[in-house]
Amino acid sequence: MTHLVAVLALDGVIAFELGIPARIFGGARDPAGRPLYRVATCTLDGGPVATSADFRIAVDHGPELLERADTVVVPASADSSPEAVDAAFTPALAAALARIRPGTRLMSICTGSFLLAAAGLLDGRPATTHWRYTARFARLFPQVRLDPDVLYTDDGDVLTSGGVAAGVDLCLHVVRRDHGSAVANAVARNCLVPPWREGGQKQYVEAPSPPAATGQGTSAVRAWALEHLDRPLALKQLADRAGMSVRTFTRRFREETGSSPGQWITVQRAERARQLLERTDLSIDQVARESGFGTAASLRLQLRGRLDVAPSAYRRTFRADPGVRRTS
Repeated sequence: MTHLVAVLALDGVIAFELGIPARIFGGARDPAGRPLYRVATCTLDGGPVATSADFRIAVDHGPELLERADTVVVPASADSSPEAVDAAFTPALAAALARIRPGTRLMSICTGSFLLAAAGLLDGRPATTHWRYTARFARLFPQVRLDPDVLYTDDGDVLTSGGVAAGVDLCLHVVRRDHGSAVANAVARNCLVPPWREGGQKQYVEAPSPPAATGQGTSAVRAWALEHLDRPLALKQLADRAGMSVRTFTRRFREETGSSPGQWITVQRAERARQLLERTDLSIDQVARESGFGTAASLRLQLRGRLDVAPSAYRRTFRADPGVRRTS
């Protein structure tokens, strides 16, 4: 059975956030091109609802959809004031949320977390919301373990995200968690968004393919470096390959990539390590050598600093068997 993602659209829903689950989950495919998720939208009564923009949306489902969902997503509505939250948390919403089966994965995008919190579904759980509303959230829901400084939180079956683009990050994170990086990266490339920004709000953009070796600038050197990440890559060696002085090479490299050569190489090595952890059975020591970190201790330090996770834990979390279609 294809994993069913139910998106609950409430009155005043923000159209951008409403469309994120369909765009991300709806674009996930297995190697044969079959969809890995089915995304459906519902309202509290199956009727149209107003959006925060100048149009209304009509849906095909009422709250009964929530009874069958494997994942339920609550996107943001325009108003998160205490009065608006009280007004939105009607008996009809409480009854709809009560239809959700135990163990169903719950997700909120932006201020959708206010409604999950109002329902008591975030009590004792880590959660986040849009940075503009974190102080208000903390006052309203002191029983929630609010983390105001992250893009998203993942507490297993309950996940929350900050505003707008962080909802994209969260959905990609879930696809990666369910089906591995290859599937998530393909979705991200189709959407022209970074495949990976970890929840601690440290942007982490992987390079799915080497840069084109144009013979100009530093692209040819970067392509060569990606093929030799397991070797020492000294700055002078890279500059010599580009036929530039170290100073000129460093300046051109930063203009083209936005980072220094050393920073870029470290990011690429971390990405190589992540791929090896997800896709191979190499030991942690072998992954460290193949990715250029040299030792398992160095690899652990890098992943801890970037992703706040140990290599073995990362492998357990993100490695997925492409032949298994998960439903939860």
